[in-house]
Amino acid sequence: MDILLSDVEARVLGSLIEKEITTPDYYPLSLNALVNACNQKSNREPVMNLDENSVNGALAGLTEKNLAAGTSGRDSRVLKYEHRLQEAFNFDRLETAILCVLLLRSPQTPGELRSRTERMHKFDDLEQVQSTLQRLMKREPPIVAMLPRQPGTKEARYAHLLSGELQIPVSAPEHAAASLLRSSNDTERIARLEDAVARLEKELAETKEHLAALQKQFE
Repeated sequence: MDILLSDVEARVLGSLIEKEITTPDYYPLSLNALVNACNQKSNREPVMNLDENSVNGALAGLTEKNLAAGTSGRDSRVLKYEHRLQEAFNFDRLETAILCVLLLRSPQTPGELRSRTERMHKFDDLEQVQSTLQRLMKREPPIVAMLPRQPGTKEARYAHLLSGELQIPVSAPEHAAASLLRSSNDTERIARLEDAVARLEKELAETKEHLAALQKQFE
């Protein structure tokens, strides 16, 4: 299947996939909700500032590629939009989660992917992430590619190929390499912070449940 997405089309498609899984009660999405989803400041890299015309144009392109469609439910007069990724690729939930994060963010390491797909699918371990990436890489044509490892980094990064082959320079000035290294280190730190926040939120919820149970005992 010959598919070449623009940056905006990739953002729109990724947003539709994410919202179907994480907020199914509000899916399909109205145009306004989709614009807001595309412009989120969290879980997006880079952050975009798209208007309705840009998103409408991307929806038209995705519709031509059979990757999205408009729909109107019986209980709503507002036209809403949904993705058609499953019909096009027949992905399983693991592959869908990985591709969604790659569409919404820059290239990711397996560790980042495991952390950032947790709301969509909880991977057992990094080996399961790696095996899913391998399946996507072995598709014909490939959906994902592994990028050359940057100097000083421990993990390779992976990127989707729905927007075409990535242009990776053979060599770069030293200051550019240092910038890439700092960016990678910052991304790793952010991923660790996101993990810590998720754990704290879980512990807080468990503590609240415990306190509520104790309160009932003394009522």
